[in-house]
Amino acid sequence: MPRARLLEIHARDLGVIEEATVELSSGFTVVTGETGAGKTLLVGALALGLGLEGEGARYALGPATRAVALFEVEGREVALTREMSGTGRLRASIDGAPASAEALRTLAAGLVEIHGQHDSLRLRSSEAVVGLVDRAGAIDASELAKAREDLLRLHRERDALGGNPAERAHRLEYVEFQLAEFDAVAPAGPGELDEVLTELTRLSELRDGQGALAEALALFDGDGDDTVLGSFARALALLPEGAAYRPVRQALDEALVAAREAVRDLAALYDPEAVDEARLGALEERARVLNGLARKHAGSLGDALALRAALERERAELASAGARLVELDRAIAAAEDAVSERAAQVRARRDEAARALSHSVQDQMSRVALAGARIRFVVDGEDGSRASILFSANEGRPLGPLDALASGGELSRVLLAISLEATDGSAVAVFDEIDAGLGGLVAQQIGECLAELATRQQVLAVTHLASVAARADRHYVIDKRARRGRATTTVREVTGEERVGEIARMLAGEAEGEESRALARRLLGAEVRRAATPPG
Repeated sequence: MPRARLLEIHARDLGVIEEATVELSSGFTVVTGETGAGKTLLVGALALGLGLEGEGARYALGPATRAVALFEVEGREVALTREMSGTGRLRASIDGAPASAEALRTLAAGLVEIHGQHDSLRLRSSEAVVGLVDRAGAIDASELAKAREDLLRLHRERDALGGNPAERAHRLEYVEFQLAEFDAVAPAGPGELDEVLTELTRLSELRDGQGALAEALALFDGDGDDTVLGSFARALALLPEGAAYRPVRQALDEALVAAREAVRDLAALYDPEAVDEARLGALEERARVLNGLARKHAGSLGDALALRAALERERAELASAGARLVELDRAIAAAEDAVSERAAQVRARRDEAARALSHSVQDQMSRVALAGARIRFVVDGEDGSRASILFSANEGRPLGPLDALASGGELSRVLLAISLEATDGSAVAVFDEIDAGLGGLVAQQIGECLAELATRQQVLAVTHLASVAARADRHYVIDKRARRGRATTTVREVTGEERVGEIARMLAGEAEGEESRALARRLLGAEVRRAATPPG
């Protein structure tokens, strides 16, 4: 089931392409045109839209370059865009929202496979080859993956317990040391520091108040001759006795009586024993110790006590780790056996699937113009998770790495042969001049293979051959014209007689005439009849 469908490729200011749009069939779409017209640039535009740096487009960028790959993904359209900014850098966007080239590559991963003479081959990746082998053999390695996850979890638990006895003993010693610090302080609870500071503040204020009170009482009515009340009484005694002074003298006498009563009340508040200096010192020391504990371990006494609880749990775990480690060692041994057993099973199935895939793809090699070539899928490793493709283009020559021994055209045709046997239809297959240097019956076979593949996945091909183009469901032509001394191209879809003319041109070149047009009609008519004929 396709993950997505490529709806449209749009290119602007890319090499000789001023502006072009290609809408793709859900089956087989071809792009044709004369050499140098810019067909490969359309594939380059697609590569740019996917976040890649295609060889075909790298040197064709212009000041207004814009490349868009429009997909339908799960029922909605998604536009992946790269365009040139005013600073001369390519900007990426997804549905118009700024993104990065990496984001485009991530989103497009698995949606499109570009097979071109100058593009890197996806199957150079060992992981991708393993995926092909697994798909061909219907191999499910999930049980092996789960067994490995279980083994990893057991190892992590063992490491967390201190798998090394010396390390575990060292950690236990450190935890004991930390807890001893807490035990030496023995906080009563997370609120003890606040309680101590509150009491310390109260007693400090009381102590400071008693000192000021003693000083005030000495000034008002102490043993000296210059106290306030004594001076007041002496001054009052100096007033004359006459009737004129009597009211004032009486008022001052009443004030002196009131002042003495107030000083007596003040003296009743003075208690030099009210503040216990030892208690005050003890509170100050307790506040210092609790503050130090909080700062060292967390920042607050509550956090420090939470840390203590965690340390106590760790101490208990470390103390019991010996017994648990014995259990874990047994479990790890059993898990390792399970992983080895499942890995051997998966390796055997992958070996078998690789052999079967090698035979089935080999059977397709003659159809893709590689009759004398040999191909072999090889798996390696405990579970066969390292895989490669070996290839020889000629009989009697030794096999070697596919990407080292195959030419660009051979690589593309090998991918076509593999796709015919192992595709899951989830990606759009793009073939750039897969038929380069071919003709005649071989070209017809390539066209048949591409059309067959298009019944299982969406296919886009750039081709020079009429027998390939005639098999397509949708046909675009790129024409190059010179205007005002500058070469530009136009892209148009051809149907009906216009398509007949393009097929005839591909058959006969510029000298195409009625004979080539008649042959073109026969090619197109044969494809129509073949498509309309029910299988079997």
